[in-house]
Amino acid sequence: MPPSVATCRCGSNRQSSATSPIEDARPAGTLSTGAAVARTIVAFVVVGAGGGWWLMRPRPALGTADRTVTAAAKPVVRPGSLVKPGDPGAPSPAPVVATPAPTQPPVSAPDEAEPSTPAATAESLEDLVSRASPAVVVVETSSGRGSGFFVTSDTIVTNVHVVSSNTSVTIRRPDGSTTTARVEAQSAPFDIAVLRASNPIAGQPTLTMGSAANARVGQEVVAIGTPLGFLQNTVSRGIVSALRDVDGATMIQTDAAINPGNSGGPLLDRTGRVIGVIKSGYNGRNGLSFAVAIEHARTVLEGKTATASTAAGTSQYRAISPAVASPLDQRRDDAGKRFEQAIAQLARRADFLDTRWSSFRKNCYEGRIVGSFDREWYALWDQRAMQGVVAPGCGAYFGEFRQMADSIRDAVVAADDAARQADVYPGTRRDILRRAKLDYPGWSR
Repeated sequence: MPPSVATCRCGSNRQSSATSPIEDARPAGTLSTGAAVARTIVAFVVVGAGGGWWLMRPRPALGTADRTVTAAAKPVVRPGSLVKPGDPGAPSPAPVVATPAPTQPPVSAPDEAEPSTPAATAESLEDLVSRASPAVVVVETSSGRGSGFFVTSDTIVTNVHVVSSNTSVTIRRPDGSTTTARVEAQSAPFDIAVLRASNPIAGQPTLTMGSAANARVGQEVVAIGTPLGFLQNTVSRGIVSALRDVDGATMIQTDAAINPGNSGGPLLDRTGRVIGVIKSGYNGRNGLSFAVAIEHARTVLEGKTATASTAAGTSQYRAISPAVASPLDQRRDDAGKRFEQAIAQLARRADFLDTRWSSFRKNCYEGRIVGSFDREWYALWDQRAMQGVVAPGCGAYFGEFRQMADSIRDAVVAADDAARQADVYPGTRRDILRRAKLDYPGWSR
């Protein structure tokens, strides 16, 4: 019976002076049996609660075990207090278990290094055109007009077929000012010509040469030039349709609108760099145009020898004719065509007279004819050539024949004079007359 209870439930009373022999033998300060039992029960409760909390504690998500941070116990920092590193009671840095970086497959080095062209930022189309257009010019020759562009303050790149056989050309800038330029270098295999301006101006806008090696099919490109010879600095836009090898030269195929007169102009990427020089079309088909890679122009500028095939005549890619005539060139060309038509008609009359002359020689002429003529009856205007006489009874026939020959002569001389006044070149007129066998110098005496 606990010592604090005086009367048991059975009715027995504890005598205050009576003590248990066991209690008398317990050392001083030792808990009684009841107290020890109570403490044991409390201990079990505490341990059980701690075990339940451990089992129910929040666990880290799967896959984060390798990023677990083991931290030392930290003191509680109450609002308003500040604990600095190194102060007594400040937490020590927690060791961090680093997660190894995921391994990636090695990147193999390319076979060839990319050109070391600095990266440029694409700009708006309006800004690009505004910046590039002042560097694009018209190239004027005696046979027509094409395009070109400045790469330095006095150096212009264009096509060989634009300058043709000229050694000097006229350059017309977008502001209308003109200057002359000499043809300094040419590469027929690549159709690239380099011009040197005679009077460079300070601050001349220029274009930066890029690389066709970085061109990708589908990327946007811009063409600037002078289509039809008078629509100066016309801009068209398209894409790179393909990259092709033509007779040993790299060609950029594009669907940008390109017409005669664009030849020699720049093909730009969206950063404003030149990647090609506009050169050719595909047998007159629209939407199929080509620019020779700017690398070939760089080769000519550096004075290196061209290595492309010279058998361009067998290629199905044809140069876009730059001979978009100026008004004067157009009038000259029209006059040349009229002259050729007139001479063709006179040649048919002369052919008929050849037949009449053969009959006259056989039946009405006695003697010989000295000299060589395209048509033998030209001897009529050379007193030393006809060393003979007209047979009796053929005088009227001979007079009629002479009248017909004089008529043809007068018509040829008149047509040639009209062509000369229309500024048809002497060589052009002479070639037309020779083909018709109507080029006789005795008519001009």
